[in-house]
Amino acid sequence: MADSIQPLIEFETPRLRLRQWRESDLAPFAALAADPEVMAFLLPLPTRADSDALAASIKSRIAANGWGFWAVEHKDSGEFAGFTGLNAPLATLPFSPCVEIGWRFARHWWGQGLATEAARGALQVGFERLGLAEIVAFTALGNLRSAAVMERIGMHEDLAGAFDHPSVPEGHALRRHRLFRIGRPRR
Repeated sequence: MADSIQPLIEFETPRLRLRQWRESDLAPFAALAADPEVMAFLLPLPTRADSDALAASIKSRIAANGWGFWAVEHKDSGEFAGFTGLNAPLATLPFSPCVEIGWRFARHWWGQGLATEAARGALQVGFERLGLAEIVAFTALGNLRSAAVMERIGMHEDLAGAFDHPSVPEGHALRRHRLFRIGRPRR
């Protein structure tokens, strides 16, 4: 993490704009966070205050680092679709320190390849602009949709890297996680 403010990175893909968060993103973000299907593999369903606090935290980390979990805006409609980006996890994980890639989209945007498109853009930023050597992703064992995105963007499962997520209570069905990795492409 940087001690000083870093230049803000924002970018576009063919259909999406990945940008800093706005006040107008808070209501649609809270709505997607209140959707049990969207949150099926995440804990717990947040209150509106929790959702707003998470968005504020994400926004401040982007402001400090120049990158993070960007708000995803659908270019044609101008709608907030969710978030995608890179993050240095706050929890100490078995493979820390690391930078993870992650995403979360409102359900009506599912099935259109937007998570894959946004994640490919985030990987490009991570490798080409930030100079990262490796990016990881992880998800609860049953989250096949996210695992499929991880595979589509070229990540490979580290079968020896499965772990119990320290932020998920012992005995909870979502505690066990799969780990995926991707290294900087060689030129």
